[in-house]
Amino acid sequence: MELQPPYRKIIHVDMDAFYASVEQLDNPDLLGKPVAVGGSEIRGVVSAASYEARKFGVKSAMSGVLAKKKCPHLIFVPPRFDRYKEISAKIRKIFYDYTDLVEPLSLDEAYLDVTENKKGNPSASLIAQEIRDRIWEELELRASAGISINKFLAKVASDINKPNGQKTINPEDVIPFLEQLSVNKFYGVGKVTAAKMHNLGIFTGNDLKEKSLEELTQLFGKSGKHYYNIVRGIHNSAVKPNRIRKSIAAERTFDENLSSEVFMLERLDRIANELERRMKHSNTKGKTVTLKIKYSDFTQQTRSKTVDYFIQKKQEFMPLVKELLYQEKPKNSVRLLGISFSNLDTEKKEPVWVQLKFDF
Repeated sequence: MELQPPYRKIIHVDMDAFYASVEQLDNPDLLGKPVAVGGSEIRGVVSAASYEARKFGVKSAMSGVLAKKKCPHLIFVPPRFDRYKEISAKIRKIFYDYTDLVEPLSLDEAYLDVTENKKGNPSASLIAQEIRDRIWEELELRASAGISINKFLAKVASDINKPNGQKTINPEDVIPFLEQLSVNKFYGVGKVTAAKMHNLGIFTGNDLKEKSLEELTQLFGKSGKHYYNIVRGIHNSAVKPNRIRKSIAAERTFDENLSSEVFMLERLDRIANELERRMKHSNTKGKTVTLKIKYSDFTQQTRSKTVDYFIQKKQEFMPLVKELLYQEKPKNSVRLLGISFSNLDTEKKEPVWVQLKFDF
């Protein structure tokens, strides 16, 4: 199976250091300075970092303590998710001026299928440039974009000329591009799989392509066929404008570690209030409740319970949370607690989108 037309035109738009950029936009005193959203030099985890901070090695999911060590003059600011959602909605409104096939991945990135588009513009690259220009002109924020024939390639391309740039991988360039691409960047290849591939002498797409379908299936099971196809540019996942939400969660990292279950229950009660608010706001119910515990040594544990009916209110799920907490005595002091719902009533059949043929 080889890459064949018709080709889709997919754009992946990724905002540049979105949370930190919004903070710099709203507070000009932060412009040009290393900013970390979330965390602190004492506790917590960095949610996002400005490019000025990234030059020092500060990145998301890093502890605030380590971030401060890497960048002593780092400025910590608390996250303002309501503000980020407000800006994200304005960005999404721009997307919808071009196509209704918009698949948000998070507040700061989305896929757009512009094979057919509202502007009648045959060039996906020009559409991406126009969208990025409008985001800057209307919101004073920078975005990068990747353009290609499928979602995987568009997402890889959007990283190439970051920040404030874009990259197009045309149909005729797809195979040469994939052949030189590191397997670490292939969709579906995590750290463990990448290490296994490296041990097998597979470092690039070209190395991967030399393996037969039978070999890859034998080595990687069902994922083998996926790797066989993707290195040949075959990734047929459509842009889904109605992405089905799989879970809703709320969690908190504490200023001081908790060693008493009484204090943990007190914090969980507050977290439950927030989760109930989110469930009601999204008009969602669920059957599976999961308790997340992160210990002071950064090890993590989850405990889940599923009921036979959909629930949403705190008074319905808090008894389950208590049961999960007392199910097993915490092995260490606790730095983070979270509650999530999955098995939601939103998991319905997804629409199928038919892609038409146009010149790229």
